[in-house]
Amino acid sequence: MGEFELIARYFKRAVRPGARGVALGVGDDCALVVPAEGMQLAVTTDMLVEGRHFLSTVAPARLGHKALAVNLSDLAACGAEPIAFTLALALPRADEAFLAPFAEGLFALAEAHGVELVGGDTTAGPLNICITAFGQVPRGQALLRSGARAGDDLWVSGRLGDARMALEVFRGAVALGATEFETVREAMERPQPRVALGRALRGLATSAIDLSDGLVGDLGHLLASSNVGAVIDADALPRSTVLAAQSMALQRLCVLAGGDDYELLFTAPASSRSAVEAAARLVGVPVTRFGAINAAAGLRVVDAAGRAVESGWRGFDHFAA
Repeated sequence: MGEFELIARYFKRAVRPGARGVALGVGDDCALVVPAEGMQLAVTTDMLVEGRHFLSTVAPARLGHKALAVNLSDLAACGAEPIAFTLALALPRADEAFLAPFAEGLFALAEAHGVELVGGDTTAGPLNICITAFGQVPRGQALLRSGARAGDDLWVSGRLGDARMALEVFRGAVALGATEFETVREAMERPQPRVALGRALRGLATSAIDLSDGLVGDLGHLLASSNVGAVIDADALPRSTVLAAQSMALQRLCVLAGGDDYELLFTAPASSRSAVEAAARLVGVPVTRFGAINAAAGLRVVDAAGRAVESGWRGFDHFAA
């Protein structure tokens, strides 16, 4: 199977009638993406490399899902509505047993969010997946990392730490039963982008970021961009019953520095607590308040009793020593 047959068979689809923001999709030298009147274009790119971002044992359908999900999560963090995406795919070989389920997982998530594949590239090489996603957001209403203010509450969606827990099982550091392992593995391999929540938080949240590299690291980016500090309660961070059954040291590692959660971390004024909770209920995503923003720089991590928790946690960095 050649390159162009591969594209035609697995990735070329007609743009759905009435698809928002897409005038021309796959098949030309460029796609044509047109945001609606009064909207700004939001653009994000993520690359997944085998052995670095995913294990060789992951099911292709789950890999297709995750490749798009991590990009939609970035759009969610900006409060953007997804429009379209491109796919650049390097493959060791044109393997139909991989491509068919990969495309199935990719397009299942795309259809769930009404987003169109509009172009990309394929080449031979080590397995590498790079997606660029395009969204739209009302002019001046994008959620940014730079808007947090002293006195704001800190919130997070969903639950944290299961993806890191799965990684620890794969590493042989932790043993779980089959059911428990599948629960945390699902979180690692099929994250759910919080697109609806991001849109619901426009006008409520003062800042936002998605959690890809661990809460402490990603919160640090938000604090630096906003020129503020924070105090957080490590024990208030939401976690699954599977993770809660583990040692406190492992729990804190997973929820504070685990990575691969793809939940939304955001700030909002204390006066907006009821509105934030109502918005979260409306879209069916649980949110948890776990800290507050301070004017003074720095991050302080405490437990439920207010005692300081070890502060050596840091987020994932591809080029850290």
